[in-house]
Parts: sequence; structure tokens; C-alpha cells
Amino acid sequence: MPFLSLKTINFRNLESNKIDSSAKEIFFVGKNGQGKTNLLEAFYYTAYGSSWRTHTDSQIVKTNENNFSVHCLYKQQNESLQKIDITYEANVKRIEKNGKRVQDRKELINTIPCVLFCHDDMKFAVGEPEWRRFFLDQSLTMFNPLYIDDMRNYKKILKNRNQVLKEKSYEMLDVYDMQLAQCGLEIQKKRKNVVFQFNQIFGKLYENVSGISDVMISYAPSWKELPDTIGTRFPSVDDIASQLAKNRERDKFLETTMSGPHRDKITFMRGNEQFILTASTGQQRLVALLLRIAQAVYYSRVTGIKPVLLMDDVLLELDPEKRQKITALLPEYDQLFCTFLTEEPYKRYMRSTTRVYQIRNGAWSEEQNE
Repeated sequence: MPFLSLKTINFRNLESNKIDSSAKEIFFVGKNGQGKTNLLEAFYYTAYGSSWRTHTDSQIVKTNENNFSVHCLYKQQNESLQKIDITYEANVKRIEKNGKRVQDRKELINTIPCVLFCHDDMKFAVGEPEWRRFFLDQSLTMFNPLYIDDMRNYKKILKNRNQVLKEKSYEMLDVYDMQLAQCGLEIQKKRKNVVFQFNQIFGKLYENVSGISDVMISYAPSWKELPDTIGTRFPSVDDIASQLAKNRERDKFLETTMSGPHRDKITFMRGNEQFILTASTGQQRLVALLLRIAQAVYYSRVTGIKPVLLMDDVLLELDPEKRQKITALLPEYDQLFCTFLTEEPYKRYMRSTTRVYQIRNGAWSEEQNE
């Protein structure tokens, strides 16, 4: 049986308390503004060392306080107990894993494998292109810390290249072009592969819930594939470096790099048409929700590990029939944490392995089964 124990102190407006649970499903139930999402955020924070709601740690501190801490124990079946301690004081964050200082957040990857479902996921369907690129990159970094290094290196090279374009000191452009091509090509290959894998999962999920077939994810890399005798092939590093050199005058004029993985486009297609452009709001919301389910399925297939699912009011705006279909399609999980409003029919989704906590003013109490 999985085990996740969370003790939060001064985390946003949560009271000093703890959630100890070996239950398979844990529901947090309460009215708006009571702290349900804060609890999910605390779990997420221990998994990734950061919040999905803000990039500024000082915003997490409890009102009228100047520090926070969150401590978590996590154990999968037949695995050793993992202990995560995070403190923030005097504008300094300290992360420890099993008593040892974590110098880089990527060291937390796969410790607590969380997949988050939240309202911001709608941006994956209708937001700016960088949100869809972020989703692909997040899916890859969840199980592959080396991809984090790929992204960091690429961003560093890109920043340096853009800087010399702005400063009009072009001596290093040949060097940066070759580095950008080498690092960017690795990202492009991995993105293409993950889109291929997702399309084995996503389209079937969407058809099962909506009845609409042939919806797929399309990946259009900025550095186009080249014609080959049997179709197309990935460009080589030299091919990309030549493209960058060919378009250098444009980049000089605009003082920025106009091609590369940071310009890749990811769209949702049905046949030869973009699906999102004509989809209803409900269909768009379903795209975002099923992307997260596909992410959890993909993670399990690659790693053989069951994820922890964090679902923040994401079922609220679906009709009852789609809610039932979505819950039936959830992949096998280690644990499931859901938030519900008090008036929602959350008992309809309870199982014998479910534990319910009522949340009021940042504090919580366990609901006794009737």
C-alpha cells in the first residue's frame, strides 16, 4: 500500500498540521478559499521543489510570517521510504532528501512522481505556443533528468547568441550557431519521439470520451526535416548551422534568433484541419484534461512506476457523463488526491480505499464514513 505523509508549517495559510494517509484516494472537500488547493500545492512542492502557482517563493509564506517549511514522507510498494524536507527562511530555500542537501532540483525527479491536473492546463489547448512546448518538455523531464540539462544548455546558448546579436558583436556567431545546432537537435529529436508516443494514447482517449475520432497532436519543428530518398530525415548539425548562417542577416536585423526549438509549433489536428480553432470550449477543456491523463499513462509506460495524481477541481465543469468516463479512464495510480467543493457529489466517486478530509480556514479534519 502506498504511503504519503505531509506535514505543513506556515505554508501559505495552512495551519500547522499533517496529513498521514495510506489510503489509495484522498479527497479534500470544502468551500472556495479554504485551503484545498494549498494542500495540493504543498504536495507538488515536495515533489518538484517549486510551486506551479508562482515562481516567487516569498509569495508562499503564510500571512504575517517570514518563513515556511514543508516535510513529506513517501513510500511506494516494496521501495524504501523517501523523506523530503524543504525550508524557506531569510529568502533562502533549503531542500534535503533523506537528510542530504539537494543542490539542484533535478535531483528530486522520480522521488515523488506527481502528475498535476489544474485549471491552467487549459493553456495547453488554447494558450500561446510556449505552453504546448512546456507540456512536452515537462513530460520528458519527469523521468529524464538529462533532458533538464539539454534545456538548460540550449537556453544558455540561445541567451548568449541573442546577446551578441543585440550588441552587434558578431565574432562568436559561428561558435554559437554550432552549439545551438548540436543542443537544439537533441531537443527536437526527443520532442518528436514524445509526440509520436503521445499520439498512441491521446487520440484513443479523446474518442472514448467525446466520440470524436482522429484528433492528434502535430509537431512542426522550426528546423524542418529534409527530403530523403525514402521520405524525410532529420537535419544534421551541419545542415542546421548552414540554415542559421543563411538566415543570419534576418537575425541581425531583428536582434534575436528566429529559428530553433524555442520556435517549435505544436497543434491539435483532425485530418488536415486545426481542431482547436473550431472546437467548443468543452472540447478544448477536454483536450487539456486528456493531455494530463496521457502524460500519466506515458510516464507509467516509460518508467514502470505508478504516478501520484493531483486533481484540483478539474472535474467541476464537466457534465456527469463525461466525469464518469474521465474517472474510468484514469491510469493506474499510486495515490490520487482530489479537491471538491462541498456541494459536489464527491461521494459518488468514493471507493473502499478513499479517505475524505473536510477543509475549513486552512485546517482539516477527517470525515467519518457513515
